[in-house]
Amino acid sequence: MSEAIASRPLVSLALPESGAARLAAQAGLALTGSLLLALSAKTKVVLGPVDMSMQSLVIMLIAAGFGFRLGVATLLLYIAEGAMGLPVFQGTPEKGIGLAYMVGPTGGYLLGFVAMAAIVGAAADRGFDRNPLKMGAATVAASAVVLALGFAWLAVLIGADKAWQFGVAPFILPDLVKAALAACVTSAGWAALRGFGLGGR
Repeated sequence: MSEAIASRPLVSLALPESGAARLAAQAGLALTGSLLLALSAKTKVVLGPVDMSMQSLVIMLIAAGFGFRLGVATLLLYIAEGAMGLPVFQGTPEKGIGLAYMVGPTGGYLLGFVAMAAIVGAAADRGFDRNPLKMGAATVAASAVVLALGFAWLAVLIGADKAWQFGVAPFILPDLVKAALAACVTSAGWAALRGFGLGGR
C-alpha cells in the first residue's frame, strides 16, 4: 500500500473515491455513528451530578475510524439531534430534553465531546492510529480536554470544589482506561488489516 493510503483513516478504505456515492456513504456512516452514540450514552454508572458512560470510548473509536471531518460531523449531527429534542443524551428524557438539557450539568462535556472527536480524528488523519503510543497520547489529551470543559461549566453551576469532586475526580482513572483501550483497539485494527495486506505499512 502507498503512503497516501497509510495516512488515511480506516473508513477511507471502504468509501467510494468520489461523487454522490461517497457523500451518501458518509451520510449513512454519520447517522449510524450518531445512533451508536445515543446507545452508548444510555449505558451509564451514577457517580454524582454527571453520570459515567461508555460514550467517550465510542466517540474515540468513531473519530479514529472516521477521521477529523466525518468524525466531527458525526458528533455535530448527534448534538443537533439532541438539540431538536430527541432523547439521545445520557440523562434524556429523565432530566430534560433539547437545549434545556444541554445547558445543564453535562453541557461542558457535550462541547468537550466535539473537541474529542476533532483531536482523535486529526490524529487518525496523520496516521497516529497505527501506533498505540501516538494514539494513546491523542486519546489522553482528548479526554483531558473533555474533563477540562466539563469542569469549567460545572464550576459555574455548582462551584469549583464540587465540580472537581463530582465532575472530574471520579472520572480520571476510568477515562485513562478508556483512552488506552481506544488506542489499543484502533492500532490492533490496523495491525489486523496489515496482516491481510490491506492496511499499508
